[in-house]
Parts: sequence; structure tokens; C-alpha cells
Amino acid sequence: MRCTYLKTIAVALLCSATHVLAADISVTALFGGKAQLVIDGGKPRMLSAGQTSPEGVKLISADSSAAVIEFQGKRRSLALGSGMRIGGADLSAGSSSGSSVTLTADARGHYQTLGQINGGTVTFLVDTGATSIALPSSEARRLGINYLNGQRGFTQTANGRAVAYRVTLDTVKVGDITLHAVEAVVLEGDGLKIALLGMSFLNRTEMKRDGQALTLIRRY
Repeated sequence: MRCTYLKTIAVALLCSATHVLAADISVTALFGGKAQLVIDGGKPRMLSAGQTSPEGVKLISADSSAAVIEFQGKRRSLALGSGMRIGGADLSAGSSSGSSVTLTADARGHYQTLGQINGGTVTFLVDTGATSIALPSSEARRLGINYLNGQRGFTQTANGRAVAYRVTLDTVKVGDITLHAVEAVVLEGDGLKIALLGMSFLNRTEMKRDGQALTLIRRY
């Protein structure tokens, strides 16, 4: 009985050790002495300098330009929006997680796809000219996004100047790719007719175009 119990403990410890041999880490927000990290695609986690996550990722320091993290005895500096794959003794920036989606252009050469924001379904138009995901205010309300609490500003659209609110989306999913803490803007009025899948999402993927097909591969 005791032997079986010890074997069970050994297996549990082995599984635990295996779990921390590799990690995907990205920086989604920076503050003085604090950084928000996404580890292995989980929910954003805020760490203070000196604090270690359950996955074994330690925040050494952070300021407005970068976060210094330590994992498996090695330290690396990550800028806001950057990420890396850590596997054993190998640390390399921007490695692919393998999640991908392939989109096909319509008759006008546009790429549209169904996706999800915070669990709610939305139709996206891929727009590499948009600096971030952009949502009409009607879509934001439908998805339950309290955008009025976001940072208010203005943006120029095809229909003129529009009020815009900067927000952070908890999750954005397209195909097999799920990203956390993605920056977006919500535009008031009816100037924007469809949600735009902009560079705050696309920058975290590798884009490969082959004829009418566009494949997005998650980098971090």
C-alpha cells in the first residue's frame, strides 16, 4: 500500500516537472514595477517585481519599456506586445505555438471570417491597415463590452471624425488561434459597418499568403 502511494506521488511530481519544462510567455501590459503576462495561453496574470507565477515565471523588474523575467535560471527582457517560447535550456523569441487558421479571399479579394470576442460570435474583416481590432459600438454593446469605461479619443474614418474608445478584450478567437488581452478600439456611430481584425491581433501571428489563401499562424 505504501509502495503504491509513493509511486503515485512520484508520478505526480514527474508530471509537475514536465509541465514547467516549456512555456509560452507574452507581455500584454507594463507598469512601474508590475507587468501583465500571458503564460501558456492562459488568462492574463499581473505580477509584481519579485513575484513568481505558479508556472515558475518570475518577474525581476518592469518599467514602461520592458519586463525582465526569469525562467529556469535564465533572464530575458521582453518589450510590450512581444513574446517568446521557453523550452528547457532553449529560449527563443517569437516561436510558433502551432495554432493556425487559413482564410480564403472573396470575389473582391477581401478576407472575412467568423470569430469570437469574449466568447461572443462576430464577423471579422481582415485589415492590415488598422492598428488594432476595431468594433462598431453596436457590436460592442451586443458583445457586452463596457467600452464607455475605456480611454476616450477620436479617429478619422471614411465618413469623417468619430469618437473612439480604447479597450482591452479578454479573448479573441479566430479558427484555432485564441489570444488574450488584445487591444481594440470601439467607434461610436454607424461609420464602421463590420469588425476589423487589425494589427493588435495580426502582429501576434505569422501571415503566409498563397494565391487566394491567407494562413495565420500564432507566434505567441
